[in-house]
Amino acid sequence: MFKKSNEQTMKEAIDLLMETYRLKEKYAEVNIVESWAQIMGPTVANLTTEIYIRNKKLYICLDSAVLRKELSMAKEKIIEVVNEKAGARTILDVIFL
Repeated sequence: MFKKSNEQTMKEAIDLLMETYRLKEKYAEVNIVESWAQIMGPTVANLTTEIYIRNKKLYICLDSAVLRKELSMAKEKIIEVVNEKAGARTILDVIFL
């Protein structure tokens, strides 16, 4: 069955809405924060006290100095994994606090 030219799928309509109102990037950022435990695992998530994104930088507050040092050495891998989860180049840098 062919769809008429003015018809679109629900996904297409939502994508168009998000693009029109420039919500895609913000949605990706919220998705990253909400998925932090899934991305990094429960151990890292339990030691994370705060996580937020500003100006394409992911800020992570950790309870453990040892973990902070270990994750800072894996910064590029974290950026890669987080951006893969987001489906776009949402994060350019990671700052550990």
